[in-house]
Amino acid sequence: MMKQTLGFIGLGLMGNPMIARLLDAGYSVNVWARTPSKSSFVVSKGACLKQSVEALVESSDIVMLCVSDTAAVESIVLGRDGLLEAINKSDNHKVKIVMDFSSISPKVTVSLAKALLHAADVEWIDNPVSGGVVGAEKGSLAIMCGGNEQTIELLQPIYQVLGENVTRMGEVGSGQVTKIGNQMLVSCNVLVMAEVFALAEKAGVDSTKISQALSGGFADSLPLQITGPRMAERDYEPVKWHVKTLLKDLDMAKQLGFEENASTPMASLGAELMRLHGNQGYLDSDPCTLMEQYLPSSLDK
Repeated sequence: MMKQTLGFIGLGLMGNPMIARLLDAGYSVNVWARTPSKSSFVVSKGACLKQSVEALVESSDIVMLCVSDTAAVESIVLGRDGLLEAINKSDNHKVKIVMDFSSISPKVTVSLAKALLHAADVEWIDNPVSGGVVGAEKGSLAIMCGGNEQTIELLQPIYQVLGENVTRMGEVGSGQVTKIGNQMLVSCNVLVMAEVFALAEKAGVDSTKISQALSGGFADSLPLQITGPRMAERDYEPVKWHVKTLLKDLDMAKQLGFEENASTPMASLGAELMRLHGNQGYLDSDPCTLMEQYLPSSLDK
């Protein structure tokens, strides 16, 4: 079976390694970026840079999105010179599916899916991912999908390039609800990790040994093994994920809880703690900088 030609929008921390894996797997990948210079890495790997969303649409079977937030997805899909306009303007577009790897509002996801289906007969699959940059590079992402079961099954060859755990959660929007749950767990985990490592150091314990000591126990987790050593060493570069991303997701958890009349006290407190950290200049920093709330870096002493 001939591989589909893919169009990808979102050349960030996650998008670039995902595109690289798709190229290595033999897929033709077209890319578009508001800032063309961001495409240099994937173009060097073989991606084809398109100068507009319309050009991307005309040469791609499936369009993939992996951008920062709900507003960015809405702008790309519904905005001027956006995806819906490009599809409607094109007489020979091939796009039948949009795969959204972004982490955005479930409510807006359902709305966008309806708009594309009704106006252009294009199907929407929300498939946010978890696993960070390391998971994107290794193809070991957890992918939580919302949408038509048969379509998700047809997309399995693509998912197998990108992830190791692919689960259909239900209809459109259910993938985003699941990702919000994922981020509630991750964010509250990393927030308390900073407290643990700081407390250990103040009590005279070598915090660089904590991740090793807890490995395999009930407190163990991927964030502990990946982010914990960086906290202990104050190793904040390169940025692997962003404080602003976790804050955005915790705020979505609060909003979803409000909409569903569900209590989210831990996530709501976590959002305010994350906001406090972000407002001190760390929005674009790695969450391992949460240590700075409790133990200032030796660079600042």
